[in-house]
Amino acid sequence: MDNSTRFPHLRQDFAASLVVFLVALPLCVGVAVASGVPAELGLVTGIVGGIVTGLMRGSSLQVSGPAAGLTVLVFEAVREYGLPALGVIVLATGALQILMGALKLGRWFRAISVSVVEGMLAGIGLVLIAGQLYSMADAKAPASGLAKMAGLPAALTEAATDPGALASVGLGAGTIAVLVLWKRAPKRLRTLPGPLAAVGLATLAALAFSLPVATVEVRGLLDSVQPPSLSAFGELANIGLLGTIVAFTLIASAESLFSAAAVDRLHDGARTQYDKELMAQGTGNAICGVLGALPMTAVIVRSAANVQAGARTKASRVMHGVWLLLFAALLPNVLGYIPIPALAGILVYSGAKLIPVREIVSLWREHRGEALILVVTAVSIVAVSMFEGVLIGLALAVAKTAWEASHIRLEVVDKGAGPVQAYLSGNATFLRLPKILDSLEALPQDRPVELDLSGLHHLDHACRTALENWAERHSAAGTEPVRVTAA
Repeated sequence: MDNSTRFPHLRQDFAASLVVFLVALPLCVGVAVASGVPAELGLVTGIVGGIVTGLMRGSSLQVSGPAAGLTVLVFEAVREYGLPALGVIVLATGALQILMGALKLGRWFRAISVSVVEGMLAGIGLVLIAGQLYSMADAKAPASGLAKMAGLPAALTEAATDPGALASVGLGAGTIAVLVLWKRAPKRLRTLPGPLAAVGLATLAALAFSLPVATVEVRGLLDSVQPPSLSAFGELANIGLLGTIVAFTLIASAESLFSAAAVDRLHDGARTQYDKELMAQGTGNAICGVLGALPMTAVIVRSAANVQAGARTKASRVMHGVWLLLFAALLPNVLGYIPIPALAGILVYSGAKLIPVREIVSLWREHRGEALILVVTAVSIVAVSMFEGVLIGLALAVAKTAWEASHIRLEVVDKGAGPVQAYLSGNATFLRLPKILDSLEALPQDRPVELDLSGLHHLDHACRTALENWAERHSAAGTEPVRVTAA
């Protein structure tokens, strides 16, 4: 039996794996540098995402690795708890994902409001762009999202007077320009992925003109991998760290499963098994945690590149992990030539793609409530923090759903003589109580009332008590007692 029979799609998968490797390489390094960890740790996560998660069942063409969407959260966690605690956070995140997959909770992530998820990604995008603009200007970024936004004009103005910083900004801006214009390049050139072309050109420019810009610090793969010590697990007693683990789990899982749904729309092959995909992501994160590396999610940029390059099976993503491993083992010193402003430019571009401008405009026209949830979630993430911003968005989505579900209608029939008949139908909840009472109190005080509640699907305790109190008050004026037909 020859290889073409045993592996009928080997040629397509091999070609796709090279494309995905070339897309993933600059992104793995860029996400690591932006997260405040050694560049090699981004490669470790990419390798685990390719070889380990890639071999597991779930979504056959989805590619996993370090994602721009978690950069802000990882940076905050490393700044607050230190690099040794990152392994503990990522390991616990993986364990929670495995547990959720085993309990078949994966499909429930599809029930999370799309507006909250898009708002979450938009907030991450805004903070990511702001932070990376400081890297492009060779300046130190403030800690909070609001401070990053507020300090940008001063940082960029200061960079304009410093030749070194100006060269850094120019290199970063040039990288963004290449990424934006790459779609218009000749077809032969476009066989090279945009991110790799942009970083390659920036590296050549920095070397050719001897530009005074910062480059990636190379530590070596083995020196960068530092499994968490037993003392680092003591941090699990910290409530703040537990909140960070929940945020990692929620965001990594939601991003991976929403990416899976998007990838399913790109091909006609097997559909994603959501619970198995969640367990695959959890296994990958658990291993990344043991190695002290970055957390992983499924990444739509790499996944789309994989599908568009003609991948047919999961062999393509496994091979891309092998190519990342060979690069990290054989050519690590190449990383030392990559300018940091070029990586910052790639992440500014990635951050901009996280902001769903078109979706916000169309939502505002059709569903203003959803648009408001999206914007409030994004602004909350920038103003407060990632975890609190997502919670605010979820709370708003639940409140909006509850409000919409509590539709109630009051129909009054007054024939001029005899009792006034009032019919309540729908869902009577405390959210609509003011409206119900205003309508009932507007009924004539000197006439008997028949209140029919048989059309109600739901009557909560607050409404029942309020209706009883209204009936007593109405009857107290000497009118006949209100006759109530029970729900």
